[in-house]
Amino acid sequence: MNWNVITPLLLFLVVIFLIGIWSNRKLSKAEGFLSDYFLGSREFGGLVLAMTMVATYGSASSFLGGPGAAYTIGFGWVLLAMTQVATGYFVLLILGKKFAIVARRYNAVTLIDFLKERYKSTAVVLLAAFSIIVFLFSAMAAQWVGGAYLIQSVTGINYTAALFIFTASVLVYVTIGGFRAVVITDTVQGIVMLFGTILLLVAVVIAGGGLSTIFSDLVSINPNLITPFGHDGSLTASYVSSYWILVGVGVVAVPQVAVRAMSYKNSKSMHRAIMIGTVVVGTIMLGMHLIGVFARPVLPGIEVADKVIPFIALEVVPPWLAGILLAGPLAAIMSTVDSLLLLVSSSIVKDVYLNYLKPKATEKQIKTVSMSVTAVIGIVAFLLAISPPDLLIFLNLFAFGGLEAAFMWPLILGLYWKYANKTGAIASMITGIGSYIAIHFYNQAFGDLFGVHTVTVPVFLSLIVFVVFSLIFKQEAYEFPTRNIRKGA
Repeated sequence: MNWNVITPLLLFLVVIFLIGIWSNRKLSKAEGFLSDYFLGSREFGGLVLAMTMVATYGSASSFLGGPGAAYTIGFGWVLLAMTQVATGYFVLLILGKKFAIVARRYNAVTLIDFLKERYKSTAVVLLAAFSIIVFLFSAMAAQWVGGAYLIQSVTGINYTAALFIFTASVLVYVTIGGFRAVVITDTVQGIVMLFGTILLLVAVVIAGGGLSTIFSDLVSINPNLITPFGHDGSLTASYVSSYWILVGVGVVAVPQVAVRAMSYKNSKSMHRAIMIGTVVVGTIMLGMHLIGVFARPVLPGIEVADKVIPFIALEVVPPWLAGILLAGPLAAIMSTVDSLLLLVSSSIVKDVYLNYLKPKATEKQIKTVSMSVTAVIGIVAFLLAISPPDLLIFLNLFAFGGLEAAFMWPLILGLYWKYANKTGAIASMITGIGSYIAIHFYNQAFGDLFGVHTVTVPVFLSLIVFVVFSLIFKQEAYEFPTRNIRKGA
Protein backbone atom coordinates (compact mmCIF):
# COMPACT_ATOMS: atom_id res chain seq x y z
CA MET A 1 0.00 0.00 0.00
CA ASN A 2 1.16 3.53 -0.82
CA TRP A 3 0.72 5.26 2.53
CA ASN A 4 1.66 8.65 1.07
CA VAL A 5 -1.55 8.44 -0.95
CA ILE A 6 -3.70 6.72 1.64
CA THR A 7 -2.89 9.03 4.58
CA PRO A 8 -4.60 12.17 3.15
CA LEU A 9 -7.65 10.05 2.27
CA LEU A 10 -7.79 8.67 5.82
CA LEU A 11 -7.54 12.18 7.28
CA PHE A 12 -10.40 13.24 5.02
CA LEU A 13 -12.54 10.34 6.28
CA VAL A 14 -11.75 11.29 9.89
CA VAL A 15 -13.05 14.82 9.26
CA ILE A 16 -16.23 13.37 7.73
CA PHE A 17 -16.81 11.12 10.75
CA LEU A 18 -16.28 14.02 13.16
CA ILE A 19 -18.95 15.99 11.27
CA GLY A 20 -21.30 13.01 11.58
CA ILE A 21 -20.73 12.82 15.35
CA TRP A 22 -21.28 16.60 15.71
CA SER A 23 -24.47 16.32 13.68
CA ASN A 24 -25.71 13.46 15.82
CA ARG A 25 -25.36 15.66 18.92
CA LYS A 26 -27.36 18.41 17.22
CA LEU A 27 -29.89 15.79 16.17
CA SER A 28 -30.40 14.60 19.74
CA LYS A 29 -31.24 18.18 20.76
CA ALA A 30 -33.62 18.88 17.85
CA GLU A 31 -37.32 19.36 18.58
CA GLY A 32 -38.54 17.37 15.56
CA PHE A 33 -36.50 14.27 14.72
CA LEU A 34 -38.02 13.70 11.25
CA SER A 35 -37.53 17.26 10.02
CA ASP A 36 -33.95 17.41 11.31
CA TYR A 37 -32.90 13.89 10.27
CA PHE A 38 -34.30 14.11 6.74
CA LEU A 39 -34.19 17.88 6.03
CA GLY A 40 -31.81 19.55 8.51
CA SER A 41 -34.62 21.77 9.91
CA ARG A 42 -34.58 23.91 6.70
CA GLU A 43 -31.85 26.22 7.94
CA PHE A 44 -29.18 26.20 5.23
CA GLY A 45 -27.76 29.29 3.52
CA GLY A 46 -26.68 29.97 -0.07
CA LEU A 47 -23.17 28.46 -0.01
CA VAL A 48 -24.29 25.32 1.80
CA LEU A 49 -27.33 24.93 -0.49
CA ALA A 50 -25.19 25.33 -3.62
CA MET A 51 -22.55 22.90 -2.43
CA THR A 52 -25.01 20.26 -1.28
CA MET A 53 -26.70 20.39 -4.70
CA VAL A 54 -23.36 20.19 -6.50
CA ALA A 55 -22.05 17.40 -4.30
CA THR A 56 -25.31 15.43 -4.51
CA TYR A 57 -25.48 15.75 -8.28
CA GLY A 58 -21.73 15.30 -8.84
CA SER A 59 -21.36 11.61 -8.18
CA ALA A 60 -19.38 8.55 -9.21
CA SER A 61 -20.95 9.16 -12.60
CA SER A 62 -19.37 12.64 -12.84
CA PHE A 63 -15.98 11.81 -11.32
CA LEU A 64 -15.35 8.25 -12.48
CA GLY A 65 -17.98 7.13 -15.00
CA GLY A 66 -18.09 10.41 -16.97
CA PRO A 67 -14.32 10.78 -17.35
CA GLY A 68 -14.17 7.04 -18.13
CA ALA A 69 -16.68 7.49 -20.96
CA ALA A 70 -14.74 10.58 -22.18
CA TYR A 71 -11.52 8.50 -22.15
CA THR A 72 -13.20 5.96 -24.43
CA ILE A 73 -15.46 8.17 -26.58
CA GLY A 74 -13.54 11.46 -26.81
CA PHE A 75 -14.60 15.10 -26.98
CA GLY A 76 -18.11 14.16 -28.10
CA TRP A 77 -18.79 12.99 -24.54
CA VAL A 78 -17.41 16.25 -23.12
CA LEU A 79 -19.90 18.18 -25.27
CA LEU A 80 -22.72 15.91 -24.12
CA ALA A 81 -21.69 16.25 -20.46
CA MET A 82 -21.78 20.05 -20.60
CA THR A 83 -25.58 19.94 -20.81
CA GLN A 84 -25.30 19.59 -17.02
CA VAL A 85 -23.94 23.10 -16.45
CA ALA A 86 -27.35 24.69 -15.92
CA THR A 87 -28.69 21.89 -13.70
CA GLY A 88 -28.70 23.82 -10.41
CA TYR A 89 -30.06 26.88 -12.19
CA PHE A 90 -32.96 24.89 -13.66
CA VAL A 91 -33.81 23.17 -10.37
CA LEU A 92 -33.91 26.31 -8.24
CA LEU A 93 -35.45 28.44 -11.00
CA ILE A 94 -38.32 26.04 -11.79
CA LEU A 95 -39.02 24.87 -8.24
CA GLY A 96 -37.71 28.00 -6.55
CA LYS A 97 -39.76 29.90 -4.03
CA LYS A 98 -43.06 28.23 -4.81
CA PHE A 99 -41.86 24.74 -3.90
CA ALA A 100 -40.37 25.99 -0.63
CA ILE A 101 -43.56 27.92 0.24
CA VAL A 102 -45.85 24.97 -0.49
CA ALA A 103 -43.53 22.49 1.27
CA ARG A 104 -43.52 24.63 4.41
CA ARG A 105 -47.28 24.98 4.37
CA TYR A 106 -47.67 21.20 4.01
CA ASN A 107 -44.84 20.62 6.52
CA ALA A 108 -43.38 18.36 3.82
CA VAL A 109 -40.10 16.62 4.66
CA THR A 110 -39.85 14.60 1.42
CA LEU A 111 -40.92 14.98 -2.19
CA ILE A 112 -43.54 12.31 -1.56
CA ASP A 113 -44.93 14.41 1.32
CA PHE A 114 -45.62 17.14 -1.23
CA LEU A 115 -47.27 14.72 -3.68
CA LYS A 116 -49.39 13.22 -0.90
CA GLU A 117 -50.76 16.59 0.23
CA ARG A 118 -51.15 17.95 -3.30
CA TYR A 119 -53.03 14.99 -4.78
CA LYS A 120 -54.59 13.36 -1.67
CA SER A 121 -54.01 9.91 -3.17
CA THR A 122 -52.60 6.71 -1.68
CA ALA A 123 -51.89 5.41 -5.20
CA VAL A 124 -49.68 8.43 -5.98
CA VAL A 125 -47.73 7.93 -2.73
CA LEU A 126 -47.18 4.22 -3.31
CA LEU A 127 -46.20 4.72 -6.97
CA ALA A 128 -43.75 7.41 -5.93
CA ALA A 129 -42.23 5.28 -3.15
CA PHE A 130 -41.96 2.33 -5.56
CA SER A 131 -40.18 4.50 -8.16
CA ILE A 132 -37.69 5.88 -5.64
CA ILE A 133 -36.87 2.49 -4.14
CA VAL A 134 -36.47 0.70 -7.52
CA PHE A 135 -34.56 3.34 -9.48
CA LEU A 136 -32.43 4.68 -6.64
CA PHE A 137 -31.13 1.22 -5.82
CA SER A 138 -29.61 1.28 -9.33
CA ALA A 139 -28.09 4.69 -8.61
CA MET A 140 -26.78 3.58 -5.22
CA ALA A 141 -25.22 0.46 -6.70
CA ALA A 142 -23.36 2.70 -9.18
CA GLN A 143 -21.98 4.83 -6.34
CA TRP A 144 -20.91 1.79 -4.34
CA VAL A 145 -19.06 0.45 -7.39
CA GLY A 146 -17.35 3.82 -7.91
CA GLY A 147 -16.25 4.06 -4.30
CA ALA A 148 -14.88 0.53 -4.37
CA TYR A 149 -12.99 1.16 -7.63
CA LEU A 150 -11.39 4.24 -6.11
CA ILE A 151 -10.29 2.51 -2.91
CA GLN A 152 -9.10 -0.53 -4.90
CA SER A 153 -7.01 1.66 -7.24
CA VAL A 154 -5.34 3.46 -4.33
CA THR A 155 -4.75 0.56 -1.96
CA GLY A 156 -4.35 -2.42 -4.28
CA ILE A 157 -6.71 -4.59 -2.21
CA ASN A 158 -9.34 -6.72 -3.98
CA TYR A 159 -12.65 -5.25 -5.17
CA THR A 160 -14.89 -6.91 -2.57
CA ALA A 161 -12.74 -5.76 0.36
CA ALA A 162 -12.67 -2.22 -1.06
CA LEU A 163 -16.44 -2.31 -1.45
CA PHE A 164 -16.84 -3.38 2.19
CA ILE A 165 -14.60 -0.56 3.46
CA PHE A 166 -16.51 2.04 1.45
CA THR A 167 -19.91 0.73 2.59
CA ALA A 168 -18.91 0.74 6.25
CA SER A 169 -17.48 4.28 6.02
CA VAL A 170 -20.64 5.77 4.49
CA LEU A 171 -23.12 3.89 6.66
CA VAL A 172 -21.55 5.04 9.91
CA TYR A 173 -21.75 8.77 9.33
CA VAL A 174 -25.06 8.82 7.43
CA THR A 175 -26.89 6.54 9.84
CA ILE A 176 -25.91 8.54 12.93
CA GLY A 177 -25.93 12.06 11.46
CA GLY A 178 -28.88 12.32 9.06
CA PHE A 179 -29.43 15.18 6.61
CA ARG A 180 -27.47 17.75 8.60
CA ALA A 181 -24.35 15.56 8.45
CA VAL A 182 -24.99 15.07 4.75
CA VAL A 183 -25.20 18.76 3.81
CA ILE A 184 -22.33 19.92 6.02
CA THR A 185 -20.08 17.20 4.63
CA ASP A 186 -21.38 18.08 1.15
CA THR A 187 -20.07 21.62 1.65
CA VAL A 188 -16.62 20.33 2.62
CA GLN A 189 -16.74 17.78 -0.19
CA GLY A 190 -17.91 20.33 -2.78
CA ILE A 191 -14.93 22.59 -2.03
CA VAL A 192 -12.55 19.61 -2.22
CA MET A 193 -14.10 18.55 -5.55
CA LEU A 194 -13.75 22.04 -7.06
CA PHE A 195 -10.08 22.59 -6.23
CA GLY A 196 -9.17 18.95 -6.83
CA THR A 197 -10.61 19.14 -10.35
CA ILE A 198 -8.66 22.30 -11.23
CA LEU A 199 -5.35 20.98 -9.87
CA LEU A 200 -5.67 17.60 -11.58
CA LEU A 201 -6.59 19.18 -14.94
CA VAL A 202 -3.48 21.39 -14.83
CA ALA A 203 -1.31 18.41 -13.86
CA VAL A 204 -2.63 16.26 -16.73
CA VAL A 205 -2.04 19.01 -19.31
CA ILE A 206 1.55 19.43 -18.07
CA ALA A 207 2.13 15.64 -18.07
CA GLY A 208 0.81 15.44 -21.64
CA GLY A 209 3.28 18.04 -22.88
CA GLY A 210 0.76 20.82 -23.37
CA LEU A 211 -2.54 21.06 -25.25
CA SER A 212 -1.04 20.98 -28.76
CA THR A 213 0.85 17.76 -28.03
CA ILE A 214 -2.20 16.15 -26.43
CA PHE A 215 -4.39 17.01 -29.45
CA SER A 216 -1.78 15.63 -31.86
CA ASP A 217 -1.58 12.41 -29.88
CA LEU A 218 -5.37 12.06 -29.83
CA VAL A 219 -5.53 12.48 -33.61
CA SER A 220 -2.87 9.81 -34.06
CA ILE A 221 -4.81 7.40 -31.82
CA ASN A 222 -8.19 8.04 -33.50
CA PRO A 223 -9.15 11.26 -35.35
CA ASN A 224 -12.77 10.80 -34.23
CA LEU A 225 -11.74 11.44 -30.62
CA ILE A 226 -11.59 15.19 -31.29
CA THR A 227 -14.95 15.37 -33.14
CA PRO A 228 -18.41 15.90 -31.60
CA PHE A 229 -19.53 12.48 -32.86
CA GLY A 230 -17.48 10.15 -30.65
CA HIS A 231 -14.79 7.59 -31.37
CA ASP A 232 -17.12 5.52 -33.55
CA GLY A 233 -19.39 8.31 -34.85
CA SER A 234 -22.36 7.12 -32.77
CA LEU A 235 -23.06 10.42 -31.01
CA THR A 236 -25.66 12.01 -33.28
CA ALA A 237 -27.00 15.55 -32.86
CA SER A 238 -30.41 14.24 -31.76
CA TYR A 239 -28.90 11.88 -29.16
CA VAL A 240 -26.67 14.59 -27.64
CA SER A 241 -29.56 17.09 -27.66
CA SER A 242 -31.79 14.63 -25.78
CA TYR A 243 -29.36 14.88 -22.86
CA TRP A 244 -30.72 18.38 -22.23
CA ILE A 245 -33.73 16.51 -20.85
CA LEU A 246 -31.86 13.75 -19.01
CA VAL A 247 -29.17 15.77 -17.24
CA GLY A 248 -30.45 19.31 -17.80
CA VAL A 249 -34.10 20.29 -17.31
CA GLY A 250 -35.16 16.82 -16.20
CA VAL A 251 -33.00 16.90 -13.07
CA VAL A 252 -35.75 19.05 -11.54
CA ALA A 253 -37.66 15.78 -11.05
CA VAL A 254 -34.81 13.80 -9.46
CA PRO A 255 -35.91 13.53 -5.80
CA GLN A 256 -32.48 13.75 -4.16
CA VAL A 257 -31.86 17.06 -5.97
CA ALA A 258 -35.41 18.44 -5.72
CA VAL A 259 -35.52 17.96 -1.94
CA ARG A 260 -32.67 20.48 -1.66
CA ALA A 261 -35.10 23.15 -2.86
CA MET A 262 -37.04 22.58 0.39
CA SER A 263 -34.10 23.08 2.71
CA TYR A 264 -32.94 26.69 2.34
CA LYS A 265 -33.84 29.35 4.88
CA ASN A 266 -34.72 32.40 2.72
CA SER A 267 -34.90 33.81 -0.82
CA LYS A 268 -31.45 35.37 -0.62
CA SER A 269 -29.97 31.94 0.05
CA MET A 270 -31.69 30.54 -3.03
CA HIS A 271 -30.46 33.33 -5.33
CA ARG A 272 -26.90 32.97 -4.05
CA ALA A 273 -27.05 29.19 -4.50
CA ILE A 274 -28.11 29.59 -8.15
CA MET A 275 -25.01 31.67 -8.94
CA ILE A 276 -22.51 29.63 -6.92
CA GLY A 277 -23.95 26.29 -8.03
CA THR A 278 -23.86 27.12 -11.76
CA VAL A 279 -20.21 28.21 -11.66
CA VAL A 280 -19.07 25.24 -9.57
CA VAL A 281 -20.98 22.63 -11.61
CA GLY A 282 -19.64 24.10 -14.87
CA THR A 283 -16.05 24.05 -13.61
CA ILE A 284 -16.22 20.51 -12.23
CA MET A 285 -18.06 18.94 -15.17
CA LEU A 286 -15.84 20.53 -17.82
CA GLY A 287 -12.65 19.86 -15.86
CA MET A 288 -13.31 16.20 -15.02
CA HIS A 289 -14.42 15.26 -18.53
CA LEU A 290 -11.46 17.03 -20.14
CA ILE A 291 -9.18 15.12 -17.78
CA GLY A 292 -10.77 11.91 -19.07
CA VAL A 293 -9.99 12.77 -22.71
CA PHE A 294 -6.51 14.18 -22.01
CA ALA A 295 -5.61 11.02 -20.06
CA ARG A 296 -5.94 8.89 -23.22
CA PRO A 297 -2.47 9.74 -24.64
CA VAL A 298 -0.88 10.25 -21.21
CA LEU A 299 -1.92 6.82 -19.91
CA PRO A 300 -3.09 4.62 -22.82
CA GLY A 301 -4.43 1.10 -22.48
CA ILE A 302 -6.53 1.43 -19.30
CA GLU A 303 -8.84 -1.61 -19.45
CA VAL A 304 -11.47 -0.48 -16.90
CA ALA A 305 -12.29 3.07 -18.01
CA ASP A 306 -13.99 3.89 -14.69
CA LYS A 307 -10.53 3.77 -13.06
CA VAL A 308 -9.09 6.54 -15.27
CA ILE A 309 -9.20 9.28 -12.62
CA PRO A 310 -7.43 7.38 -9.81
CA PHE A 311 -4.85 5.98 -12.26
CA ILE A 312 -4.07 9.34 -13.85
CA ALA A 313 -3.85 11.05 -10.45
CA LEU A 314 -1.33 8.46 -9.27
CA GLU A 315 0.62 8.94 -12.52
CA VAL A 316 0.90 12.73 -12.90
CA VAL A 317 1.30 14.13 -9.36
CA PRO A 318 3.33 13.23 -6.23
CA PRO A 319 1.71 10.56 -4.04
CA TRP A 320 0.76 12.92 -1.19
CA LEU A 321 -0.93 15.28 -3.65
CA ALA A 322 -2.64 12.35 -5.39
CA GLY A 323 -4.18 11.46 -2.04
CA ILE A 324 -5.54 14.98 -1.64
CA LEU A 325 -6.83 15.10 -5.24
CA LEU A 326 -8.50 11.70 -4.96
CA ALA A 327 -10.41 13.00 -1.95
CA GLY A 328 -12.44 14.89 -4.62
CA PRO A 329 -13.90 11.82 -6.36
CA LEU A 330 -14.29 10.09 -2.99
CA ALA A 331 -16.14 13.17 -1.74
CA ALA A 332 -18.40 13.16 -4.79
CA ILE A 333 -19.28 9.51 -4.39
CA MET A 334 -19.86 9.69 -0.64
CA SER A 335 -21.95 12.84 -0.92
CA THR A 336 -24.24 11.23 -3.48
CA VAL A 337 -24.47 7.96 -1.62
CA ASP A 338 -25.46 9.67 1.62
CA SER A 339 -28.25 11.58 -0.13
CA LEU A 340 -29.58 8.48 -1.89
CA LEU A 341 -29.50 6.51 1.34
CA LEU A 342 -31.53 9.13 3.17
CA LEU A 343 -33.97 9.49 0.29
CA VAL A 344 -34.77 5.78 0.06
CA SER A 345 -34.86 5.58 3.86
CA SER A 346 -37.29 8.50 4.09
CA SER A 347 -39.51 6.94 1.40
CA ILE A 348 -39.79 3.75 3.43
CA VAL A 349 -40.02 5.31 6.91
CA LYS A 350 -41.89 8.55 6.34
CA ASP A 351 -44.01 7.69 3.30
CA VAL A 352 -44.91 4.05 3.90
CA TYR A 353 -44.25 3.13 7.56
CA LEU A 354 -45.69 6.29 9.14
CA ASN A 355 -48.47 6.83 6.62
CA TYR A 356 -49.84 3.31 6.40
CA LEU A 357 -48.17 0.88 8.82
CA LYS A 358 -47.80 2.72 12.13
CA PRO A 359 -49.13 6.31 11.99
CA LYS A 360 -48.93 6.68 15.80
CA ALA A 361 -45.32 5.59 16.19
CA THR A 362 -43.43 7.28 19.02
CA GLU A 363 -40.40 9.50 18.45
CA LYS A 364 -38.12 6.76 19.78
CA GLN A 365 -39.64 4.17 17.44
CA ILE A 366 -39.28 6.51 14.46
CA LYS A 367 -35.63 7.14 15.31
CA THR A 368 -34.87 3.43 15.67
CA VAL A 369 -36.68 2.48 12.45
CA SER A 370 -35.08 5.35 10.48
CA MET A 371 -31.53 4.43 11.44
CA SER A 372 -32.17 0.68 11.01
CA VAL A 373 -33.72 1.11 7.56
CA THR A 374 -30.81 3.34 6.44
CA ALA A 375 -28.32 0.66 7.52
CA VAL A 376 -30.25 -2.19 5.85
CA ILE A 377 -30.54 -0.25 2.56
CA GLY A 378 -26.78 0.30 2.55
CA ILE A 379 -26.14 -3.41 3.06
CA VAL A 380 -28.52 -4.35 0.21
CA ALA A 381 -26.79 -1.84 -2.10
CA PHE A 382 -23.47 -3.45 -1.13
CA LEU A 383 -24.78 -6.85 -2.24
CA LEU A 384 -26.04 -5.40 -5.56
CA ALA A 385 -22.64 -3.83 -6.25
CA ILE A 386 -20.60 -7.02 -5.88
CA SER A 387 -20.81 -7.66 -9.66
CA PRO A 388 -20.07 -4.24 -11.25
CA PRO A 389 -21.13 -3.20 -14.80
CA ASP A 390 -18.63 -2.27 -17.52
CA LEU A 391 -19.33 1.48 -17.41
CA LEU A 392 -21.12 2.56 -14.24
CA ILE A 393 -22.27 5.87 -15.75
CA PHE A 394 -24.99 4.09 -17.71
CA LEU A 395 -26.36 2.46 -14.55
CA ASN A 396 -26.57 5.90 -12.95
CA LEU A 397 -28.22 7.48 -16.02
CA PHE A 398 -30.78 4.64 -16.12
CA ALA A 399 -31.83 5.59 -12.59
CA PHE A 400 -31.99 9.31 -13.48
CA GLY A 401 -34.23 8.65 -16.47
CA GLY A 402 -36.63 6.44 -14.53
CA LEU A 403 -37.07 9.02 -11.78
CA GLU A 404 -37.65 11.83 -14.30
CA ALA A 405 -40.24 9.79 -16.21
CA ALA A 406 -42.10 9.16 -12.94
CA PHE A 407 -41.88 12.55 -11.19
CA MET A 408 -41.43 15.38 -13.67
CA TRP A 409 -45.04 16.27 -14.43
CA PRO A 410 -46.66 15.38 -11.09
CA LEU A 411 -44.13 17.75 -9.49
CA ILE A 412 -44.04 20.64 -12.00
CA LEU A 413 -47.72 20.65 -13.01
CA GLY A 414 -48.66 20.00 -9.39
CA LEU A 415 -46.91 23.25 -8.51
CA TYR A 416 -48.07 25.43 -11.39
CA TRP A 417 -51.33 24.06 -12.87
CA LYS A 418 -54.42 24.41 -10.73
CA TYR A 419 -56.32 21.71 -12.66
CA ALA A 420 -53.67 19.03 -12.07
CA ASN A 421 -55.33 16.20 -10.14
CA LYS A 422 -54.69 12.72 -8.80
CA THR A 423 -56.10 10.92 -11.87
CA GLY A 424 -53.71 12.77 -14.15
CA ALA A 425 -50.80 12.16 -11.77
CA ILE A 426 -51.47 8.42 -11.47
CA ALA A 427 -51.89 8.00 -15.24
CA SER A 428 -48.75 10.04 -15.90
CA MET A 429 -46.60 8.07 -13.44
CA ILE A 430 -47.77 4.68 -14.74
CA THR A 431 -47.22 5.79 -18.35
CA GLY A 432 -43.83 7.30 -17.59
CA ILE A 433 -42.47 4.32 -15.63
CA GLY A 434 -44.01 1.68 -17.93
CA SER A 435 -42.88 3.28 -21.21
CA TYR A 436 -39.41 4.02 -19.81
CA ILE A 437 -38.76 0.41 -18.82
CA ALA A 438 -40.26 -0.89 -22.11
CA ILE A 439 -38.19 1.48 -24.27
CA HIS A 440 -35.07 0.72 -22.22
CA PHE A 441 -35.32 -2.97 -23.11
CA TYR A 442 -36.25 -2.12 -26.72
CA ASN A 443 -33.15 0.07 -27.02
CA GLN A 444 -30.92 -2.67 -25.61
CA ALA A 445 -32.26 -5.11 -28.21
CA PHE A 446 -32.66 -2.93 -31.32
CA GLY A 447 -30.84 0.40 -30.76
CA ASP A 448 -32.04 3.82 -29.62
CA LEU A 449 -35.67 4.56 -30.55
CA PHE A 450 -35.78 7.70 -32.78
CA GLY A 451 -32.04 8.12 -32.12
CA VAL A 452 -32.57 9.80 -28.73
CA HIS A 453 -31.98 8.80 -25.11
CA THR A 454 -34.50 6.42 -23.53
CA VAL A 455 -36.04 9.10 -21.29
CA THR A 456 -37.11 11.43 -24.12
CA VAL A 457 -40.25 9.64 -25.35
CA PRO A 458 -41.58 8.72 -21.85
CA VAL A 459 -41.28 12.35 -20.70
CA PHE A 460 -43.46 13.59 -23.57
CA LEU A 461 -45.90 10.67 -23.31
CA SER A 462 -46.38 11.20 -19.57
CA LEU A 463 -47.03 14.93 -20.15
CA ILE A 464 -49.76 14.24 -22.72
CA VAL A 465 -51.37 11.60 -20.51
CA PHE A 466 -51.25 13.87 -17.45
CA VAL A 467 -53.02 16.74 -19.21
CA VAL A 468 -55.61 14.53 -20.95
CA PHE A 469 -56.60 12.57 -17.84
CA SER A 470 -56.66 15.67 -15.64
CA LEU A 471 -59.07 17.35 -18.08
CA ILE A 472 -61.25 14.26 -18.58
CA PHE A 473 -61.59 13.73 -14.82
CA LYS A 474 -61.64 17.42 -14.05
CA GLN A 475 -61.90 18.44 -10.40
CA GLU A 476 -62.38 21.72 -8.63
CA ALA A 477 -59.48 24.14 -9.27
CA TYR A 478 -56.72 23.80 -6.68
CA GLU A 479 -55.92 26.81 -4.49
CA PHE A 480 -52.18 27.11 -3.90
CA PRO A 481 -51.00 28.22 -0.46
CA THR A 482 -49.07 31.51 -0.43
CA ARG A 483 -46.55 32.68 2.12
CA ASN A 484 -43.31 34.62 2.01
CA ILE A 485 -40.10 32.86 2.91
CA ARG A 486 -38.52 34.89 5.67
CA LYS A 487 -35.27 34.34 7.44
CA GLY A 488 -35.75 31.58 9.96
CA ALA A 489 -39.15 30.57 8.50
